[in-house]
Formats: sequence, C-alpha cells, structure tokens
Amino acid sequence: MTPAAYAVLNLNALKHNLQKVRDCAPGAKIMAVIKANGYGHGMLRVAETLASAADAFAVARVQEGIRLRKAGLQNRIAVLEGFTCAEELDDLLAYQLDAVVHTGSQLGLLERHAGQAQIAVWLKLDTGMNRLGFNAKEFPEAHRRLSRCASVRQPVNLMTHLANADDMQDPMTMTQITLFEQTVAGAPGERSIANSAGILGWQAALTDWVRPGVMLYGISPFPDSTGGQLGLQPVMGLHSRLIAVKPLAKGDSVGYGCRWVCGQDTTLGVVAIGYGDGYPRYARPGTPVLVNGQRVPLIGRVSMDMITVDLASQPDAKPGDAVTLWGEGLAVEEIALCSDTIPYTLVCGVTQRVRLVEAGAGDNPLLRTV
Repeated sequence: MTPAAYAVLNLNALKHNLQKVRDCAPGAKIMAVIKANGYGHGMLRVAETLASAADAFAVARVQEGIRLRKAGLQNRIAVLEGFTCAEELDDLLAYQLDAVVHTGSQLGLLERHAGQAQIAVWLKLDTGMNRLGFNAKEFPEAHRRLSRCASVRQPVNLMTHLANADDMQDPMTMTQITLFEQTVAGAPGERSIANSAGILGWQAALTDWVRPGVMLYGISPFPDSTGGQLGLQPVMGLHSRLIAVKPLAKGDSVGYGCRWVCGQDTTLGVVAIGYGDGYPRYARPGTPVLVNGQRVPLIGRVSMDMITVDLASQPDAKPGDAVTLWGEGLAVEEIALCSDTIPYTLVCGVTQRVRLVEAGAGDNPLLRTV
C-alpha cells in the first residue's frame, strides 16, 4: 500500500545535475557534497548513484564518512568539519578520509600523532565567512607546520568557503576570491573555492576542485530563481493524497486558532501531510498545492499530520486524489519563499515518517530510508 506521505526521488536527475556541474566547470574535479543525509535524499543512495561520475564526496562529520566506507564506497571522501580529538583522527586515518584542517588544536593533534599512516588534508583559509578556517595572517604558519608534519600527505590542499555567492551584486565574493589567491600564491597543492552558487555564477571561483551541494538536487542556490530556470532537474517530489472533502459555508473558520475564515461558500480538502512529515509549519495561507496536477491554495494553519486546502476550483476532487507538495510542476523554491525559509531546510527536513520511492523502479517500490 502506498503510504499517505511519500517522496519520489528521480536519480536520473541527480546524474543530469552533476553533468551540469561538468558543463559549468569543465576543467575542475567534482567533490559532490552529500552531507546531512544527502540533503534529505538519502546519503547512501546519492553516493551510489554518483559514485562513477563524481571525483570525490564531501560530508560534514567523521561518522558520515565512515558510513560511506562501510557501505563500500571507494571514492575520495573529505570531512568538512575535520576532527576534534585523537579518536576522530584515528578514524580518519583508518578509513582513509581526507580532513579539513581549520584550527590550531588540529595542528597539534597531527604533530603528536604516532604511526606511519598519513592523512590527506585540506587547509582551510577563512576569507570572510568567519566560521571555520585560519585567517590570512595565521595561514602561513599553519601551512608551514602542515608541510613539515610527518603524518600529513604532501602537498597540502587548500580551500575556502564563499559567504555570499548567491548575491551576484555583492562584491564580497570577488574580495574573498582575491584574498584566497593572494594568500596561497606560490603554495603547492590543489585549490577549491566554489560551492553551487560559485559554480553557476562566478567564473573566477572555478579552480582545481568545485564542491556542488544544493544544485546536485535540482535546487537553485540563488533566491531569485528556481533550479529549472538554471537547467537543473528536481530530484525530490513530495506527495500525499486527499483524505477528506467537505463543504464549508461563508463565515466558517478552519484549523487551529480559527484564523482562516471562509469569505464565501467553498469546498475544503484535507491532505495527509503536516509538519510531522516535514511540510513547513509556517507556510502561509495561499501557498500553492497541486491537487490532481492543478494549483489550489493552502488555507488555515499547518498541523502535525494534516493541511487544508481550498478546492473551490476543483468541485470533482475526492478522497484518494493525488497531491503534490513540491516537485515536478511546483518548485520547492516557491514553497520555501511562501514559508519564509530556504529550500535547503525543506528537503533536509523531510522526516522518517515519509517513505522514499525511486522513480522508474516499478510501481511505487518502497525502499529503505537511507
């Protein structure tokens, strides 16, 4: 039986989107970012789909990298948060994971490490994100220490992260790129700057490696466009069904708080999805929902298990009819805009109650949640 709420994943779209990265950065290697359970799409599923096409993967934490190795992934894997203790460093070495080095305490751990094994590292320069990384004054000493460290594979690789590349009018991005180039000039090792917005919008950010994240999943990194407008294909479609249809009279209120009041007689539809499934709690009245492929407006507050829609434009709708919350025909970027959030939070926020279904793999096969 098809569950009430389910997400359909188009794995061919993943491959299409990675090819779009190749087209935008033909001279660069691709480090596909699959942290946070593959942005909610299933980390192992995404990795297995892209294993033959991506040059490497990036995750946030050591345990994510270990999980990929235990699943049999042989690709190069970089851990973006690096390590915080000797035990994590041991795991990185044991599972042959690259580490991002961004603090002095990590330098000390590497220098004190005993053993013959070496680790590949990415030395992170903070060019203005002011999150992780050494600043420009600290960088030369950090690079010198890593270059002399017996437990570090040489040469040291170099990276930074762009803070505002999604704003094409902001000079901050070029300031960061220039600072990076000036600071690392003459140092050996491969370079990496560009995230999704950098790949799509900033030619100067394209170096030896690019790190696509959200664009792999068909989502635009820019607030004023959708993935489709950029030639990307959505990977996730979130779906449910109507479970009730009932008439309402002018003046009837709908939902918690009774804040939505019918301005005229209408037909109410109840959809089996809510914030317990990951649908945004703060989606505003009027947020579009597709019922049988046609747009209808959300009315009333989003509940844990249900939302309500105005079916005035669909008098023949009935329980069991198909509903799309985002996906083909309804961009997740539009739902995010209606919810005062970003699309990252929507796809990452889909909960374990939602079953994942792979498109094209039979009649709604229900697969493991990964």
